[in-house]
Amino acid sequence: MEKRMYKVEREDEQKRLDIYIAQKMPIEISRNLIQNAITKGQITVNGSQKKPHYKVKKGDEIQIDFDELLEETKEEEILPENIPLNILYEDDELIVINKPAGLIVHPTPSIKTGTLVNALMYHVKNLDKTMMDPNRLGIVHRLDKETSGVLVVAKNAFSHHLLSKEFKERKTMKYYVALIEGTLKEKEGEIDLPLGRHPILRHKRAVVYNGREAITEYKVLKEFGDLATLVWIRLKTGRTHQIRVHFKYIGNPVIGDSLYGKNKIEKDLQIPVDRQMLHALKLGFYHPKSNEWMEFLAPLPDDFKNLLITLTNIKGQNS
Repeated sequence: MEKRMYKVEREDEQKRLDIYIAQKMPIEISRNLIQNAITKGQITVNGSQKKPHYKVKKGDEIQIDFDELLEETKEEEILPENIPLNILYEDDELIVINKPAGLIVHPTPSIKTGTLVNALMYHVKNLDKTMMDPNRLGIVHRLDKETSGVLVVAKNAFSHHLLSKEFKERKTMKYYVALIEGTLKEKEGEIDLPLGRHPILRHKRAVVYNGREAITEYKVLKEFGDLATLVWIRLKTGRTHQIRVHFKYIGNPVIGDSLYGKNKIEKDLQIPVDRQMLHALKLGFYHPKSNEWMEFLAPLPDDFKNLLITLTNIKGQNS
């Protein structure tokens, strides 16, 4: 049975235990698996069991039951599934997808099938299945389940590392369009509000004073009376639920957002909206091998276009 020992250095002080382990592992393993291993006692600190959020200290000796952790990884094996994909571009290093609303990007502890990763394993023949955590095979950024649009996936460890680095260093360009409730006072601007976990409802995000920097640029494209507004959005950062929380906070939630929205249009006008009207329109990044700048556009899906037509017709009737 292989056990690995790490001694915490000064530069790693105050990191969460699960994050510290994730950074030290020679292979990529999901935070969920690491947290489970900590909870089960497969990872100990100075011979004692700690919680995943324990802040490590200089000199802490952390022992990992590596064989058990690898076995857990194998048990999470994800299977290929013939799920249709709208492929915008593909080469030996990466694949660019127009993700439909309703498709989860990667498996979770409770969902192992029907995800983009399952589809990639079926459609992409040269996908390196040994490069990382099988739950997030090739994934370098995510879109929420009910958000549609352009998404890039790496096919090997080399491309995954460089693309991930681009996203982390904010060298990519991410443009969205959204239909939000009501109208904006400023037709063009920037929302610069820190985000973190909601202090009570932990599955949600919120504007919190000690949160992580989050910056959203926006510009009004079209107003539908005082009912709704179509906005162009550029993300300068990429926090979880960033666009949805920022516009909720300023009083203009994304239409159809069941987690953060008011659902005013659906209720007042009896217009059925099955998901949040948020679409990742355009993505730009440097190709990991050629270093060529590339941009990809994902056309608006039918449900988004149909709601635009409906709102235009309602505005015409009320004018």
